[in-house]
Amino acid sequence: MSKSAETKKYMPLVGAAGIGSMLGSGIIIGLSATITVWQSGLGLTDGQVGILSGALTFAIAAGSLLAGNITKLFGLICSFNLMNLMYLIGAAICVLSGNFPVLLAGLIITGFASGADLPISLTVISHDAPNEKVSASLIASTQVFWQIGVLGSYAMAFIVSHVEGAAGARMVFALLAVLAGIAFVWRTFSKKFKEFHAAGDEYRAAEGTKTSTEVSFASLFKGTDGKKYVSFFSCIIIFYVCWNLLANTFGQFQTYILVKANASQSLATGCGIVLNIVGLICGILFASAAGSKHRNKFFYVGIVIQAGAMIGIALGGGTIAMIVGMIACYNIGNQFAGESIYKVWTQESFPVEARASMQGFINGFSRFCCGLFALVTPYLVAGDRIHTTMYGFAGIVLISAIAGTRMIMLQKKHGVGQM
Repeated sequence: MSKSAETKKYMPLVGAAGIGSMLGSGIIIGLSATITVWQSGLGLTDGQVGILSGALTFAIAAGSLLAGNITKLFGLICSFNLMNLMYLIGAAICVLSGNFPVLLAGLIITGFASGADLPISLTVISHDAPNEKVSASLIASTQVFWQIGVLGSYAMAFIVSHVEGAAGARMVFALLAVLAGIAFVWRTFSKKFKEFHAAGDEYRAAEGTKTSTEVSFASLFKGTDGKKYVSFFSCIIIFYVCWNLLANTFGQFQTYILVKANASQSLATGCGIVLNIVGLICGILFASAAGSKHRNKFFYVGIVIQAGAMIGIALGGGTIAMIVGMIACYNIGNQFAGESIYKVWTQESFPVEARASMQGFINGFSRFCCGLFALVTPYLVAGDRIHTTMYGFAGIVLISAIAGTRMIMLQKKHGVGQM
């Protein structure tokens, strides 16, 4: 079977895992885009708004950090099936909430489930895929669904923006609950997926991999190849934290930055939709190259574009046109040297039995850093400081470039990724 035929065969599994990515980005952007609606509808104070946003961020981090423990407790496939059910419960609580404590509880449950689902679903894909090249292409494809979730949340929030009270926000969360229910039923009862999982057990058994037990990534560092795994881990976590600080800034505060540059709320929201369409197209392009030798070329192009976008905003005089143009450029580079390649690196550089723990820890630690950074982000991107801040952001891109380049060199040295 050709590579393209193999990849096409597993696309239904990518779809089921990809809905989890949609739900992950959907809850983040969904809350960000509707938080003022919740505030007015439930009579929340500014302090309570901050608590909701922070609680969601840290709940996602906690879910990611505990993903490996969850798979140890319930098993990889069972955890894969159950996370969307937990998400459904949390989203339903949000829909039915009539006060701050209930909404907070729903967000914590939903955030925890979405944080755990990402590393678990990616590990299931790498477990079921027949080889690493197919796995790389499939994993990169899940990022397209993440981008669809961002775009869909912006669009839905825009559509219901004129609905009175909290009803519009409830509609957004109701849609997320429905998608979670679909994913749960699909993952749990699909005969095709059961065949994929069984075949995956056979592939991993042939490789001598234990599929039933999730191994702590810390134990890898003490093993025979500990030095190699420590090097991989160091490069990946430095790259991802640096990248995610910027990605979270432009994801969570993009509208804020544009409004502070004197754009209207409708223009800022509309720009968010258009800019994410650009990102979606580029994500699809990268997914087609993720399993090939050309992905490293995409990485370097993406890094250069991201650094150029930061410097462009710094030199642009704070005009709306320049900020929108540079954010568009950033969205392009972001797809080539960002979340997608990080997912591929993590899944192909570590043993299957440690991938959920590894990816979960890196995701959770990075999300925790983003949560802390978000506390000062509004101050940093204010109109009179954004120019200086962007030079600092360009420096962060440089650090991520160094870590990513080192990761590519290590993969070549150890023959990882079949590049």
